[in-house]
Amino acid sequence: MADVIDIDDPADPRLDRFRDLAVADRRPDLPVGRGIVLAEGALVVRRMLASRFTPIALLGVERRRAELAADLDAIPAPFYRATAPVMAQVVGFHLNRGVLAAAPRPPELPLDQVLAGAATVAVLEGVNDHENLGAMFRNAAGLGVDAVLLGPRCADPLYRRSVRVSMGYVLRVPFARIADTRSDASWPVELDRLRERGFRLVALTPRPTARPLPAAVQADRVALLFGAEGPGLSDEAMRAADVSARIPMPPDVDSLNVATAAALAFYERLRGSG
Repeated sequence: MADVIDIDDPADPRLDRFRDLAVADRRPDLPVGRGIVLAEGALVVRRMLASRFTPIALLGVERRRAELAADLDAIPAPFYRATAPVMAQVVGFHLNRGVLAAAPRPPELPLDQVLAGAATVAVLEGVNDHENLGAMFRNAAGLGVDAVLLGPRCADPLYRRSVRVSMGYVLRVPFARIADTRSDASWPVELDRLRERGFRLVALTPRPTARPLPAAVQADRVALLFGAEGPGLSDEAMRAADVSARIPMPPDVDSLNVATAAALAFYERLRGSG
């Protein structure tokens, strides 16, 4: 059962895992340094507790501790109980959700493990907005997508904002890196690894020459490719796809938000395979 430890000093070093979340170069949830994954809010903390991300400490107000009491019975990590003002001094802003859980980053899942048994995967290229990324994971969880694959120039899915916007599903939906996420080195040759495993590569684009989405996603295994907000998929990724698909829109609307487009594509794939 989690030990409850009262903290009244914001400088207490036991809270360093939660400190200065508003300061970019000090964030404890960077992949380097402490490499901490943070879950924010009772619902997201519960999803962390049910995932492979095992908390090593929690920080929160008494109200949230009481709300989570039954969930924490089997967790040996300490719960640092503090007032809202103390928490605000630690994290750098007022935390409306009142609780944080910190877990170390486990080893990344290998591609073969993520793809085992998968029928539908999302492949992201250059999706570098943390909120869009989190929303895509939430959409994936709700609409039957088995895994998310990260191509080059993608944001960190385990950054606190991504985890929060995903409602914790980034901790539950399997993901793997299919390329060096910092550059375009060797991209998109890695897409051939999906084709070799029987996936049909479907590139989402607003181009009028693309096929209507329903027909494009009819296959046993489908990999849906999405590009960055604005520029979309690179020409290289478009050429590497087996087919390009579009979501019908009025001629005076150029595109949809990438997370919205992904939700529509996920739904169409789920509807067609159901």
